[in-house]
Amino acid sequence: MKTNLCLLFALFLVFISCKTQSDKNIENPHAISYEDLVSNFQSPPGVTGVNCWWWWLNGNVTQETITKDLEAMKSRNFQGAMIFDAGGHNQRGNKDIPNGPLFGSDDWSELFVFAMDEAKRLGLEMGFNIQSGWNLGGPRVTPKYAAKQITFSETKVKGWEKISKRIEQPNTRDDFYKDVAVLALPVSDKNKTTETISDLDYKLGFHELGGSAPDCRFLLFNEPKTRRPSNNQSTFIINKDEIIDLTSQMNSDGILNWDAPAGEWVVMRIGYTCTDAHVSTSSGDWQGRVLDYMSTDAFDFYWNDVVEPIFEKAGAHVGTTLKYMETDSWECGGMNWTDKFAEEFTNYRGYDLKNYLPIVAGYIVNDINTSNAFLADFRKTIGDLVAYNHYARFQEYAHKYNMGIQPESAGPHAGPMDGIKNYGFNDIVMSEFWSPSPHRPLDENRFFLKQASSAAHIYGKKIVGAESFTTIGPHWNDELWRDQKSAFDHEICAGLNRMYFHTFTASPPEMGLPGQEYFAGTHVNPQVTWWNQSGAFIDYMHRIQSIVQEGKFVADVLYYYGDHVPNVFPYKHSDPAGVMPGFDYDVTDETIFLQLKMRNGKIVVPGGVEYRVLVLPDHNVLSLAILRKVEELLQNGATVLGNKPEQMVSVVGGEKAQQEFKTLADKIWGNTVSATGEKNYAKGTVRWGVTARKYLLSKGILPDFDVAESDSKKDFDYIHYTVGELDVYFVTNQTTERRKINCSFRVSGKQPEFWDALTGEIRSALAFSQKNEVTTVPLTLEPCQAIMVVFNQPVSTHKQGSETTNFADYKTLQKISGEWKVSFDPKLGGPASVLFPELMDWTKHEDLDIKYYSGEAVYTKSFTFQNKPQDDEFYYLELGSVKDVGIAEVTINGQYKGILWTAPFRVDITNELKMGDNQLEIKVVNSWYNRVAGDELYPSEKQITKTNIVLSHDFRGRPITNIPLEPSGLLGPVVISEAIMK
Repeated sequence: MKTNLCLLFALFLVFISCKTQSDKNIENPHAISYEDLVSNFQSPPGVTGVNCWWWWLNGNVTQETITKDLEAMKSRNFQGAMIFDAGGHNQRGNKDIPNGPLFGSDDWSELFVFAMDEAKRLGLEMGFNIQSGWNLGGPRVTPKYAAKQITFSETKVKGWEKISKRIEQPNTRDDFYKDVAVLALPVSDKNKTTETISDLDYKLGFHELGGSAPDCRFLLFNEPKTRRPSNNQSTFIINKDEIIDLTSQMNSDGILNWDAPAGEWVVMRIGYTCTDAHVSTSSGDWQGRVLDYMSTDAFDFYWNDVVEPIFEKAGAHVGTTLKYMETDSWECGGMNWTDKFAEEFTNYRGYDLKNYLPIVAGYIVNDINTSNAFLADFRKTIGDLVAYNHYARFQEYAHKYNMGIQPESAGPHAGPMDGIKNYGFNDIVMSEFWSPSPHRPLDENRFFLKQASSAAHIYGKKIVGAESFTTIGPHWNDELWRDQKSAFDHEICAGLNRMYFHTFTASPPEMGLPGQEYFAGTHVNPQVTWWNQSGAFIDYMHRIQSIVQEGKFVADVLYYYGDHVPNVFPYKHSDPAGVMPGFDYDVTDETIFLQLKMRNGKIVVPGGVEYRVLVLPDHNVLSLAILRKVEELLQNGATVLGNKPEQMVSVVGGEKAQQEFKTLADKIWGNTVSATGEKNYAKGTVRWGVTARKYLLSKGILPDFDVAESDSKKDFDYIHYTVGELDVYFVTNQTTERRKINCSFRVSGKQPEFWDALTGEIRSALAFSQKNEVTTVPLTLEPCQAIMVVFNQPVSTHKQGSETTNFADYKTLQKISGEWKVSFDPKLGGPASVLFPELMDWTKHEDLDIKYYSGEAVYTKSFTFQNKPQDDEFYYLELGSVKDVGIAEVTINGQYKGILWTAPFRVDITNELKMGDNQLEIKVVNSWYNRVAGDELYPSEKQITKTNIVLSHDFRGRPITNIPLEPSGLLGPVVISEAIMK
């Protein structure tokens, strides 16, 4: 009964969170008109703008810096900023910076309130990380409130005598220890076994399982070869009913008085102590223990000790200017006990865990399957406590103040959590993604948005945010179009709709330029060399966000990824259901699965999204509750893809539950099941041995998006939203090549339009065809280009386009070669004027002031155009290669043509180009990287830069002998081209 009540209460909490957010955030498809959508796209409102993690490093912030940064954000139409006090400036070989006010102190709070005052003046929405550094904790977290873990000792005794013996206290930390139980285990040669519990420390939650959303389902099974050494000291199979509870027979001094039965016994003294986890990357003296994430008492202590005093000082800003609170991703190792854990375990799982506790020492209780099942229940309880005692508590406090929370509560570090369950208590679901760097070069280690966007869709939450462009290794020198834009576009296709720059660092003027910076992250702030040109890049992202924040996601498949803990989902292209290419999906966990409904033959989540197919995980493990729900959905007409489940890895319900599970699985799938097959069940269908994509195609369901010229699901990606009656597809070319493709969209009877977020231009497609409820549109996508294809105005389904192409090709008419005059900024150490005989990389120049130059340089040249421009022809200037960040401004014949920041660096000069002499001016900006390198290499010379960042280390912080420079400048070739429409 307790189990049912607890489960009902837990589901009630999630339901209330879901309903509150649905009422507050879920989009109304009729809330915005087409005209308003166009207006927002061309002149995006601040409310849909980008955001940032605004780093206050070591508290070294001033009022002057605060005003400068917030005004800079406002000038780029930011939605707001998240104040994030932290250290980390001196990690991986970097230097210290001065100490500022300690996080939460009176002086720090005074700066915090000043920031709120300035934000209110500027109309920016603010949030803050309620911790200095990563993970809640700090100097005033006593062992009472610190993260805990099980510890134990073992004492061998022989029976047939009265024993009075001190039982050694287990190993402890921080002088904190409490007993849980004292148990006697019968051990003899007859119950010895060579079998061991694999990966025991991980199954007990002593450790994280990695930082890139690893597949943790192996913990449900016993592997013959362990991934990590186990901590078992002996191997015996113990009958649960033969374990003797001696807890009451040991006194407070640890003396056990026991009339021991015959035989050999091991007396286990099991208790708990603090973990060794401490706050990471915190400012100054804000060091200390990590908080117990399974205890409401611990969270209450932290809130009242740290957050409440800040709120008292912030006054009326709380809930108005100050709207959201953040905590970073789980990076505090493992924790597996709390003061009320045994009681909570019984409440959640419905049985007493005491006689299963010998498993912590590697003993097998009853058998391997039972032991693994208990360990799964154990981890699942940890996940429940983290969700309901920490994140739900966090949201509860926030809502009292009309505030929301946006913790990175779902990985990618695989702590003891159920990611989607935790997201149920987020008001903004937050994840992260990385730009390419030596630390994370592979896609699967960089992209993590799919779980967050799925949570938003299934719970009905509007904003999907992400710590964006994180790197470890590069500093300042990310190439915008290749590194940042491509990563942003990739994650838009995974469901991102609000980007948070990681990182925007506050740096007082006395810290110089480029100033103080965090050891990680892509640096975007007023100190970067290209801040004056940053608007074009930021506007691009803003325009896209203005549309996708209004959309309702379209997908065909809902994938259930199980109820195991840890339970965090990797990136979109992991595609465990076999959906891609051409179809899209969401993922869910047990929390939402149990709330699924059927509507008109489709599966519906509380957030309102509908799916054609429900897919079960391939590890063939389900809970009994899920299997019952599968049967209910089939009764009501669902299509379910998945193998017959083989087991429920849980002790809950005992043999009766196991038998019900087997009976129900046989009833749905049949007693004998082939490798592939299909079975009608009630009004529904269950199918196995086939991917979701193949199944959908076999049923005549056409792909939502298809590229005829590519079978690679990584070259091109998409996401599909509806906004009212509009269909909006965002399509991206993830390659660095210009590609011509024919894209098919599962839409008909609507005129396709192209919405270009680079310029804000909207135009109708002239080339398209309609057939069999599909519209095919030819696209030409430049390197790493993305475009929105919007289907708006109703047209006849028989209407076909009037042209054969929608995009021009370009024919080179003239190369602009020869000598260029280049003017560098003397204040930044460059020559005022120099002649380049031809375009070249600055780092190849013999003049060290050019070789190591960072900043703006202006190229000027006169050239003669031999042809007479024709009225019906269009002419373009193409810059070729622009390095290192890739930003240029073009002026021709006195007419400013704007900022170019993405390949192919092409601009229309039809109205400015003249026959005969023309004057060309190109301003190019590179990053701080080369100048910082030069100042490091030649410290005796005049220093231009000042920063804590040290480039003479690799990304791990190890010294290197040479600092490779970044190619910089206008490299060309610069050409005049003519647009050709074929």
